[in-house]
Amino acid sequence: MTTAPYDALPPALLDELSAAGLDPRAVHALVLAALEEDLPHGGADVTSTATIAAHARGTGVFAAREPGVVAGLGIAALVFAQVLGEDVEVTDRLPDGTRVVPGDVVMRVAGPTRGLLTAERTALNLASHLSGVATATAAWVDALEGTRARVLDTRKTLPSYRALQKYAVRCGGGVNHRFSLCDMAMVKDNHVVAAGGVVPAYHAVRAAHPDLRVEVEVTDLDQLRELLQVGCTEILLDNMDSPTMAEAVTITAGRATLEASGGLTLERARDVAKTGVDFISVGALTHSVRVFDIGLDLQDG
Repeated sequence: MTTAPYDALPPALLDELSAAGLDPRAVHALVLAALEEDLPHGGADVTSTATIAAHARGTGVFAAREPGVVAGLGIAALVFAQVLGEDVEVTDRLPDGTRVVPGDVVMRVAGPTRGLLTAERTALNLASHLSGVATATAAWVDALEGTRARVLDTRKTLPSYRALQKYAVRCGGGVNHRFSLCDMAMVKDNHVVAAGGVVPAYHAVRAAHPDLRVEVEVTDLDQLRELLQVGCTEILLDNMDSPTMAEAVTITAGRATLEASGGLTLERARDVAKTGVDFISVGALTHSVRVFDIGLDLQDG
């Protein structure tokens, strides 16, 4: 693996990651950590070095094997840049967020064959997982088409992958909820219990952090009414059936944004959206997603 420093990576690729809302240095650190799993302590790919001549060159063709939305191809390209340095050429890379069908070429990489195969699995792990998140998100977006509801992600993300997974949600057409415990207050059921009710909890957070957005979870319509009376403008409807959510929308009458959460499935998505809620949050977009099937086929020369 090349030991080229961060500043030696392709500037255009780093700029692209930054423009996508990612921290290029953080992405690079994650790529290094992933490669370290395959090449611990500077080790070598023993299979590739034993079976492939040092001078051999090839082209790897990445293709979709199912319909979906691709994401993370720029990060995959960064993996090859890290392993092969300047001795790699990436072409035909589709923009993240592109919808594909089986057989579509999503990226080609050309360079020393040993390095291509050394980088292959790390690149595929990242691109396949993030494309899975984008594809799952796009399915929800499609289900909600024609309604006012937007699909939200959650903080139920893989440790260290949050920024990447939330980026993939955006590629699929979804909306990001809060990124951390610091950028927005989210009053959940346990906070309500500890504070002695939804209104005391709301007032406590508002007093401590007057400039932050505050969303409060409710489990019944009485709690909703209480919060509306004190001016709460973001409310989460937890585990309510569709008729109750529809009534919540009527009661709210535009005074607050309403987020549906808990026990939601893709099959139920449109029914929930038709209640008039503004957002539907789906933890499964990131915590239970199935990887998207991308394959790499090696061509000699």
